[in-house]
Amino acid sequence: MQYTIRQIPAAVDKALRRKAKTEGKSLNEAAIDALRHGTGLTGEPPTFHDLYSLAGTWVEDPKFDQAIADQDRIDPELWK
Repeated sequence: MQYTIRQIPAAVDKALRRKAKTEGKSLNEAAIDALRHGTGLTGEPPTFHDLYSLAGTWVEDPKFDQAIADQDRIDPELWK
């Protein structure tokens, strides 16, 4: 199968060329690897860079609340 992809952003081109050079691959091989990875066809679980796994895990902590309150306290002597 052959594709023609137009209007590749400069940053994507630069990153793809750098990856190809670093891995000793052709630009075509690096692009195919990127497409394979981006479509989830590598067989590896996807790597997420978000905080979704932390959602709903908040635990009330009075010491934390006190530390935050201490940071919000204004010392009038410092503001004279």
